[in-house]
Amino acid sequence: MTEDTPPAAGAQPVVPDADWSAHHPGPPPPAPRPRPPRLSEILSTLAEDESRDRVAIADMLETMRARAFGALLLIFAFPNILPSPPGLAGILGLPLIFLSTQMMLGISPWLPQVIARRSMPRSTFAGMVTRLTPWLERAERLLKARLQMLAWPVSQRLIGGVCLILSIALALPIPFANMAPSVAICLIGLGVLERDGVWIMIGLAAATGALIYVAGLGYALLKSALFVLANAF
Repeated sequence: MTEDTPPAAGAQPVVPDADWSAHHPGPPPPAPRPRPPRLSEILSTLAEDESRDRVAIADMLETMRARAFGALLLIFAFPNILPSPPGLAGILGLPLIFLSTQMMLGISPWLPQVIARRSMPRSTFAGMVTRLTPWLERAERLLKARLQMLAWPVSQRLIGGVCLILSIALALPIPFANMAPSVAICLIGLGVLERDGVWIMIGLAAATGALIYVAGLGYALLKSALFVLANAF
């Protein structure tokens, strides 16, 4: 025959969850809310979806719609930072122009079918996601909600105007001018995505530098073209 071991001095008795109300005043604490999936997780899920052979711009738009403009700006701007075939900036610049205009006007994101139907092989999209994910995961660890006044709707309209100018600069046929506006749009997109005003400010500073850089390249290209024409005749 065994005897129950008395509880140690100062130890608290274990209270079953069902008896919470009997031992604690007030309602039980609410269950923790599940963390929404991060952008890197959403992209990886789309890239690993074996039910599709190609990934269309419409697929990305529909998948990212819940994350609004920040995710969409990042998705369409980032490929221009990577080594890419000629003409890609012009293709991806069109969605960015549309999305930036809608952000500036404060309307929900959408794209015309002629743009939304464009697609790429899933393997190509998966390769892009593989290169993006390590950078995105590092950024996600640094992002947090702060200076949220820069993420208010009125502020986002002004930011949309800046992104529109950057998108036009990105789409211009100026050699080596794609990367700087793309970096600025990515920084702004990350800040809008997580309502992080610090990253938005960094992106706006990068936007100023990018526009100066593109303007300088454009001026040099124009001067070179005029010089060639003047000496050709």
